[in-house]
Amino acid sequence: MDKTIGIFGGGQLGRMMAQAALPLNIQCTFFEASTDCPSAVLGQVISSKAENGLQDFINSADVFSLEFENTPLTDVDVLTKQKELHPPRQALAIAQRRLSEKALFDELGIPVAPYRAVDSLESLTQVVAELGLPIVLKTVMGGYDGKGQFVLRSEDQIEQAWAELAPAGSLIAESFVTFSREVSIIAVRGQNGDVKTWPLAENHHHHGILSHSIVPAPNSADLQPVAQDYITRLLNHLNYVGVLTLELFVTDKGLYANEMAPRVHNSGHWSIEGAICSQFENHIRAVAGLPLGSTDVVRPTVMVNIIGKHPKSEDVLALNGAHLHLYNKTEREGRKIGHITLMPNDSAELTTLCRQLAKILPEPLALTQDMNI
Repeated sequence: MDKTIGIFGGGQLGRMMAQAALPLNIQCTFFEASTDCPSAVLGQVISSKAENGLQDFINSADVFSLEFENTPLTDVDVLTKQKELHPPRQALAIAQRRLSEKALFDELGIPVAPYRAVDSLESLTQVVAELGLPIVLKTVMGGYDGKGQFVLRSEDQIEQAWAELAPAGSLIAESFVTFSREVSIIAVRGQNGDVKTWPLAENHHHHGILSHSIVPAPNSADLQPVAQDYITRLLNHLNYVGVLTLELFVTDKGLYANEMAPRVHNSGHWSIEGAICSQFENHIRAVAGLPLGSTDVVRPTVMVNIIGKHPKSEDVLALNGAHLHLYNKTEREGRKIGHITLMPNDSAELTTLCRQLAKILPEPLALTQDMNI
C-alpha cells in the first residue's frame, strides 16, 4: 500500500510507529518543534514553529494520527476540515481534561475513585472535608510521569498543595485509591469496528516514571475480561480508530480506572517482540484502514525503560533473550531514552535476567525478583 501517515509529534512513539509502517510500504511524516527529533531518521519532519508549518504538514500525508494526547485542538480543528485524523478529536479532547475523562468513565459504568472539581482554596478545604484524607490533587490539564499532582495527607498541607498546583489552572481532587498494583490494558479498533486487545500489563514505577512492565500481568486471569469490557465500551462509544490505553488500579473491590491515553503507550512496548502484531503495527494498520493483526503473546515478556543514562549496549545485548531499543535521545535525568525487552524461557531465567540487568543499568531500578510468569 502506497500511503503516507502524518503524525503529530516526532518522539520515540512516532519513531516506533514509523518503524512498524515501513514494512507495509507506508511512509510517515512528523509535525514537531525540533527537526532533530527521534523520528527524524524515518521521515520528513515539518517544524511546528514554521510560519506555514501546519498546512505544509497537512499537505504532506493522506491520513493523520498522533503520538501524544496534548496535541493542540486548534491544530486538530484545522486538519480535520481537510483530512481524516485517527483517533477522533472527541477522544483527544476528553483525554486532555481529567474532569471530562472521569465523567465519561462514570457515563459508561467504569468504576473510578470519588472525585471533585477544585477552583479555589476554599473549595479544596471543602473537598477535603467531603472526601476525607488522603486525596490526590491534580491539574485538570497537562502533567505526566507523576508531574502536576500532590498527595495531600493532612489538613496542614492544604495551603501548600493549592499554592503549588493552582498556577497551572483548574484542579481535580480524587480520593486516594488503596491498590495492590497498577495494570494497563491496550486495545486497538479498526475502521470496520473490529476490536483486539493485548493481555494486561503489570506496571511498576520509579520516582513516578514507569520503570518496567510485566506481560501477561501475573495472576490476572479474572481481571482480563473485566478490563477488556471497560476498554471496549470506550472504543465503541467514541467510534475510535487506532490504539487506546486504559490505566487501572487493582483494588479489593475490583478494577478502578485511573486514566486513558488515546495513543500507543509505554506499557505496550513489549509487544514489538512479545506479540504476534505489536501495538505500533496495529495502530498503523487501523489508521491506514487495513485488517488488524493478532494480539496473541509470543512469550511472556518484561519491558524495562532506560531512564536518564544509557547502559553499555554490549552489556545489554550479552543477556540471553534481551532486545535493545534506543531512541536517539540525549541523556537527561528522568528522561526515557530507550527500553529493553526481556523474553525469558521461564520464571527462573527471568529472575536471573532481572538481577543481571539491574547491575547494568546506570539508573538503579527495583526490578521485581518474584515475577511469576
